[in-house]
Amino acid sequence: MAGSRDVDASFLDLPLSALTDAALTRALDLGCEHADLRVERIRTQTISLRDARLEALADGEDLGLAVRVVHEGTWGFAAGVVLTAAEAVRLAEEAVAVAKVSAAVNSDRVELAPEPVYGDAVWVSDYDVDPFTVPDAEKTGLLTEFSEQLLAADGVEHVQTGCTAVKEQKYYADTAGTRTRQQRVRIHPDLTALTVDRGTGAFESMRTLAPPAGRGWEYLTGTGWDWRGELARIPELLREKTKAPSVDAGRYDLVVDPSNLWLTIHESIGHATELDRALGYEAAYAGTSFATVDKLGTLRYGSPIMNVTGDRTAEHGLSTIGWDDEGVAGQQWDIVRDGVLVGYQVDRNTARLGRMPRSNGCSFADSPRHVPVQRMANVSLQSAPDGPSTDEVIAGVERGIYVVGDKSWSIDMQRYNFQFTGQRFYRIENGRLAGQLRDVAYQATTTDFWGSMAVVGGPQTHVLGGAFNCGKGQPGQAAPVSHGCPVALFENVTILNTVQEAGR
Repeated sequence: MAGSRDVDASFLDLPLSALTDAALTRALDLGCEHADLRVERIRTQTISLRDARLEALADGEDLGLAVRVVHEGTWGFAAGVVLTAAEAVRLAEEAVAVAKVSAAVNSDRVELAPEPVYGDAVWVSDYDVDPFTVPDAEKTGLLTEFSEQLLAADGVEHVQTGCTAVKEQKYYADTAGTRTRQQRVRIHPDLTALTVDRGTGAFESMRTLAPPAGRGWEYLTGTGWDWRGELARIPELLREKTKAPSVDAGRYDLVVDPSNLWLTIHESIGHATELDRALGYEAAYAGTSFATVDKLGTLRYGSPIMNVTGDRTAEHGLSTIGWDDEGVAGQQWDIVRDGVLVGYQVDRNTARLGRMPRSNGCSFADSPRHVPVQRMANVSLQSAPDGPSTDEVIAGVERGIYVVGDKSWSIDMQRYNFQFTGQRFYRIENGRLAGQLRDVAYQATTTDFWGSMAVVGGPQTHVLGGAFNCGKGQPGQAAPVSHGCPVALFENVTILNTVQEAGR
């Protein structure tokens, strides 16, 4: 268990054992090779303010149970909201009925990779203060203070503030004997400052760089991020941005800050190495991948200094778990080693197709109403153990651009051709920052971009970025995921002028 915190008693008091016995016994009686049960309670709170005034405060809770079976080699699934033994039996029967209907179109028999049994196991994520125990007035009060700090600065016309907190509690049981109980908390605060040119009507914005994190309310009160320090810097950075010259399109050496690079990792590595995508299972909705299985062990994904791991155990990671939704323990593994593709993100049924002996714990459902699908781990670029600082990386660049913060992005359905913008950009001249630039986007193919990586920063530059809302599946599901990375230098990258590209 992470830390010494316990799963809330109010969740453990639910009739978990009775639901387990009823559902799994009935599934076995009906001839299932495998069956599992999930009971989940997910609480979400969203607070939003505009110009330091409360705009919305919404609380939601999703509570229910789901039964999934393998019957004669075919998946079946059913879900409900009534937590009784009779309902658990009914759901097991419905799941089997679904499997029988689906068998007619199933061309790939389900074969689950082996996994040890975890009996009566408990895991709680690493946080100090449960945000749902903090009074709403205290939370809105602090967010109002942050907003007022920005609004008081010269040139800041409007401030949009938001904070989303989630507490996810999950019980899992299967016919092999695994029984897990877990609880994880995550939080995503952000503030955006807007300035307006009264003469022209033009406007510019700048958002905080603080990433969402697997932390509690302590994240906003001094643990893990210096909020007041960042808010103090934003107005001057925003004023500088409004006066910055537009970039000259061309080729530049690019120093990418972790606050921007995490998203490039997410889109060009994280999604590309989901095995179901590489196998074509996501073609109808979320696309496929250029990193197909026939290239495993041979594809030159990037330069030899590129090492990328999948990790379901990273401290404060949004995708960190004790066990996934198939009862597989959290673990870390290699995806790219020395620039070569060596692994995928898999679940128990696809592990064999990715030439892996065991699932690496990448099964997740965002609700008790949804069937688990293969989802992304915390996919991270590893730092160089003795690597340079950000200042040292910049000092080695004669002519280039330093990219900070994420903004818009675009990537094709095979995760190969992309372009990204950012919150702010700095011109680098003779190893020094020489003021901000505007209208910048960088463009490349995945393998060209990662192949151009010439320097990887040290551990002192490493930051765990991420998002709450990675989308996938039909019906759509959203999953939280983090991506850690250091600062990195990419040589001779194509830079676009976004205004010119838009024909303005």
